[in-house]
Amino acid sequence: MLVKTYCAAVTGLEATTVTVEVSLSRGVLFHLTGLPDNAVRESHDRIVAALQNNGYKFPVADITVNMAPADLRKEGSGYDLPLAIGLLAASGKVETSRLGSYMMIGELGLDGRMQPVRGALPIAIKARAEQFKGLIVPRQNVREAAVVDKLDVYGMESITDVIAFLNGSGAYEPTVVDTRAEFYANQNHFEHDFADVRGQESVKRALEVAAAGGHNLIMIGPPGSGKSMMAKRLPSILPPLSLAESLETTQVHSVAGKLSRDTSLISQRPFRSPHHTISPVALVGGGTNPQPGEISLAHNGVLFCDELPEFNRSVLEVLRQPLEDRRITISRSKYTVEYPCSFMFVASMNPCPCGYYGDPTHKCVCSPGQIQRYMNKISGPLLDRIDIQVEITPVPFDDISRSAPGEPSEAIRQRVVRARRMQEERYRSHPGTHCNAQMTERMIHQYAEPDADGIEILRMAMKRLSLSARAYNRILKVARTIADLDSSANVRTEHLAEAIGYRNLDRGDWAERGA
Repeated sequence: MLVKTYCAAVTGLEATTVTVEVSLSRGVLFHLTGLPDNAVRESHDRIVAALQNNGYKFPVADITVNMAPADLRKEGSGYDLPLAIGLLAASGKVETSRLGSYMMIGELGLDGRMQPVRGALPIAIKARAEQFKGLIVPRQNVREAAVVDKLDVYGMESITDVIAFLNGSGAYEPTVVDTRAEFYANQNHFEHDFADVRGQESVKRALEVAAAGGHNLIMIGPPGSGKSMMAKRLPSILPPLSLAESLETTQVHSVAGKLSRDTSLISQRPFRSPHHTISPVALVGGGTNPQPGEISLAHNGVLFCDELPEFNRSVLEVLRQPLEDRRITISRSKYTVEYPCSFMFVASMNPCPCGYYGDPTHKCVCSPGQIQRYMNKISGPLLDRIDIQVEITPVPFDDISRSAPGEPSEAIRQRVVRARRMQEERYRSHPGTHCNAQMTERMIHQYAEPDADGIEILRMAMKRLSLSARAYNRILKVARTIADLDSSANVRTEHLAEAIGYRNLDRGDWAERGA
């Protein structure tokens, strides 16, 4: 007897329908074909135990299982459920009439309970696109899959529930998620708020400019000056996610297996802060079984690298191309996958090895050579891709002891959202461009060209700071954002002057200023 069940394989963020064909004939052998990896091959042992512990016998026959398309690599344990159901259906224990209407995915424990899998959301999107009536997933994955409308999604606890459902002997209702209600209900609840930050008005201004234009930013200052504290509050002033951005972000986290059980859609911009010991593969993605890296998990959000010079230089250099292209293509001998990685890059660092260079309250013990070597750990091409470079000094006691709270995040966010709306209107005729940081060179000349006085200021800055052509473009992008925050149609000289002030690390006298 030949039986077919349906599941899906996830490559990158795309799912491909996989047909599990089970054929029984006289004999005692088990054949599994279709490029299964070790986790899929081991499913035989899990299925045998799961069936026996739930009162079913594993078929005694010559069993041939093919997973089509046969040239697509099948990886992971999510094929346990369709394989087990196919075997039971081929041996007459499960009705076959409904198998063609449902896609299913799930790992089986030895007791028959279903365990969560990765990629439930892209699989649900594929099931709807292939016009399946419904999708059967482990209960832990049901909310993320149920955000897809026009598809019945059933969350099951064990294989016995799936058997009862397919045989029509149990009453099961699909899970319904009010996507819009849940999405908008959780958009404005933040753990951290800028109202808790006393002082540091110039740094908060730089963060506001960065958020308004989607610019990359680095903060340089001694320990305890508030770099990490302010970086953690950056998502609270970024514009809210749109539903399309939320869906794409949730897909990335679903494929990586990072969604919690009660999460349907991610409603707040991600904030990822990897440790400086991270490997290049963990940062950009890939591996034996390709998975999104930290830069993709930060898609539509913030990637924060604390103590930037402590990162391995080879790790930092792999960031250069994703910062420009906002997508990462991972090519290996057996696969090529592409992940989105449009994120704000925010970094912090000490100004020298001891950390107190330029600190008015502590004496720096580093020589100019030590300071220069420390700064040289960050390459010039990477610094060129960071639009805003701001220096931080410790907060004076009078500001720390001030009882009045700082400006709340909501007030800053309103100004940021207003500036972003101006940019969306400006770039309406440029698909793929949503903020000033994404402007091309042609768009810079069209929308951020300064007047004669501004050109003269830029000429002097380029000469004194020895700026590259890329830094020149970054200054114009930041100036355009400052003009948007000022509701100005044109980039004026004061906007350019502020933007030039955000190029601290381009100064050639960095190591001599505190000597």
